[in-house]
Amino acid sequence: MIHILIVDDHRLVGEGTKNMLENEQDFQVELVTSGTEAEQMMEQRTYDVFLLDWRMPDMSGTELSKRILQKQPDAKIVMYTGYDMAPFFNYLIESGITGFVSKTATSEQLITAIRCALRDEAVIPVHLLRQLHLCEVKANVENEAPVTLSQFEQEILIKVANGFNNKDIAKQHHTSQRSIERHLSRIFTKLHVSSRVEAVEKAKQLGFIPELHMLLTPSSDR
Repeated sequence: MIHILIVDDHRLVGEGTKNMLENEQDFQVELVTSGTEAEQMMEQRTYDVFLLDWRMPDMSGTELSKRILQKQPDAKIVMYTGYDMAPFFNYLIESGITGFVSKTATSEQLITAIRCALRDEAVIPVHLLRQLHLCEVKANVENEAPVTLSQFEQEILIKVANGFNNKDIAKQHHTSQRSIERHLSRIFTKLHVSSRVEAVEKAKQLGFIPELHMLLTPSSDR
């Protein structure tokens, strides 16, 4: 039998959730309406899963989860709330919470979240997964080391952007084609790209190729 304690200060919501979960033959469910009551219940017995409301008058679900984990380090805690959890996701995970589920979830989703918690797994809604991915991409861009290009490297990129090949660029700068190739290789490394097209696009994004340097009619490849 799986013993579950619901902690929700909205009794009607808690009762509805309790009735929903008790349809599972292996779930035995109890309900309290405050963090203080939950602590008292823990003195009497242990639970396999705690389903906690996040916002409660006497203490938050996060604070209660910390107290639960102090007494029962292996406790499985699922946060059950109507609030958007995306901005607090990392904080909740660091607090030791096993998972979370929205109060708008279906009974099937709620039961899945609880059974996953029991297996030390977490169910993450797709919309949250996308938000987390976008945050990670943004963080990577912000943490990326600043790129510096010499004046000569910028001039080479401007020529490349306007359709000049290595031979023509070398001729204009009175140097060898091999020298231009070496410079381009260094530029690729600095910009973390692998082609001329990618180098031009990245350089535009970083402001190394202002629009005023673009020719109206790019030269044909010679």
